[in-house]
Amino acid sequence: MNTSPSHYALRETRRYFTETRFVVGLAAVALLLAVSGPFGTHTSMSFAPRLAYWAFTAPLTFALGGYVSAYMSERFRNATPVWLAPLTAAVGTAVSVTLLVVLLNWLAFGLAPTDPAYITGLAFSVFVTAAIIALALHYTSNHASADTADDSATAPPALLQRLELAKRGALVSLAVQDHYVEVITTKGASLLLMRLSDAIKETGRNTGMQVHRSHWVAFAQISNVTREGDKARIALKDGRDIPASRSYIPALKQAGLLPQ
Repeated sequence: MNTSPSHYALRETRRYFTETRFVVGLAAVALLLAVSGPFGTHTSMSFAPRLAYWAFTAPLTFALGGYVSAYMSERFRNATPVWLAPLTAAVGTAVSVTLLVVLLNWLAFGLAPTDPAYITGLAFSVFVTAAIIALALHYTSNHASADTADDSATAPPALLQRLELAKRGALVSLAVQDHYVEVITTKGASLLLMRLSDAIKETGRNTGMQVHRSHWVAFAQISNVTREGDKARIALKDGRDIPASRSYIPALKQAGLLPQ
């Protein structure tokens, strides 16, 4: 599977904004910033415009910072020395977020970055804050990845428990067969009387994806993905081809299996 730094960073950034706890937390941060009014916003704006400013600025800066942090972390994940990845994540995030905040303040308040005192104070505050957040994202992301890998290694997908023991190999694909789901593993195929959506829920977290209304494939079993007009075809390691319908092309791109 193509896991380029840009695709990885895009997936991580999107993941943050699809988690309810994160969205609620970000909204709380925006409200807190609107009430406290840091960086001079308390004196230069009334509460309503200040709330609108932070409701726009907080998600935008986090999205940029999260993307840059994830990109740098993945880009230098196996680099030596080991501190190179967190260092580039912190510096890259701090620089990009600082430039974005300076630009937003220029557009919103007309504060051109020409006053040394203003730009120095603002840059220092934003730079340090962004660097700390980037380091936190780097280490929590790595810790979460390690936990997921450990869980995957010790706990097989629940769907396998429905199969006879001799066919409990690694999941390869799922396919709808009338009212049944054909479960194909590296040790054979079985038919289960259940819905495809229910079977997918038992495949485990981030083990694969649905690519057609009748097909699901495991990431680890994909050998190649080719575009065919507005559709795609997925080649599996067992030699079979699985069709990917047009509606799932965006998901394939998001997963890094097709170029953006």
